[in-house]
Amino acid sequence: MGDIHVGVTLPQIKRTWDEAKVAAQTFEELGFDSVWVCDHLYGVPTAQTPILEAWSELTAVAAITERVELGSLVTPPLFRTPALFAKQIATIDNIANGRVIVGLGAGWYQDEFEGYDRPFPSLKERMDALEETCELLPRLWSEPTVTYEGTWARAHETVCEPKPPRKPPILIGGSGEKRLMGIAARHADIWNNLQVTEGELGPKVEALHRRCEDVGRDPSEITVSQQTIVVIGETEADAQDNLGKAVKVYGGHLGAGIEAHGIWGDPDGVIRRMQGHIDKGCTMFVIEFFGRDTKVPAKLFAEEVLPAFQ
Repeated sequence: MGDIHVGVTLPQIKRTWDEAKVAAQTFEELGFDSVWVCDHLYGVPTAQTPILEAWSELTAVAAITERVELGSLVTPPLFRTPALFAKQIATIDNIANGRVIVGLGAGWYQDEFEGYDRPFPSLKERMDALEETCELLPRLWSEPTVTYEGTWARAHETVCEPKPPRKPPILIGGSGEKRLMGIAARHADIWNNLQVTEGELGPKVEALHRRCEDVGRDPSEITVSQQTIVVIGETEADAQDNLGKAVKVYGGHLGAGIEAHGIWGDPDGVIRRMQGHIDKGCTMFVIEFFGRDTKVPAKLFAEEVLPAFQ
């Protein structure tokens, strides 16, 4: 798609594999650049909400697609031991022939960590684990053997073969302007702004650039990505109607944020609001389409919006 990358989330929560499979193949056919899952072990907002495990779903999608990149938004390092996670990613990337994007974050949902007998230390320690993971993964993907002794990530003469076909890009997601963006400045290929801070995109990009200055890195080396809900209609009236439904589904806080700062409207309105994000430095979008069957708004978007950015 040239310089603008547009990804879309896959069915995962309260959805079947058959729905996810058809959606992934449809999104690829429609011309989207990537497909994404969230990495939660429990559905949000309750543990009883069914959810497909992220990297199992992406492995299956890797085998039934040919072109789209495959990413997580985002994986907490402490769900799996980092060295084992590097091995999983290398294998999935071989299945995908070099299409995996590794999205990482600190994690926040304490119940799912404890329910699966995973450690849930303080935020500072989860950030430490994130940074150690960012240091270890690329070494396991490139060096013959690796020894690494962190507090949370360890490797002892570890061999990770076969290597991934390419060095999987590392995406770091989150809004913390000091520690998290410092980690992104040191290690990330992509930084993703959360949907809840979409209205702060401009200041967040400026903060990321300050962290890059701190560590002597060229900010242009880091792609800025925005997680976003897109509410699209064939006409402005259709879009307004869908927006009203979205506010009810997502609640007052998130729902109101879509109207004020998000991406919605008829195709021209969506293009205009996307351009507003691009003007603030964003060149990548990870979209959750609003609708029971997300293939329907995705098709309208692909036909009427994507060509404006190609």
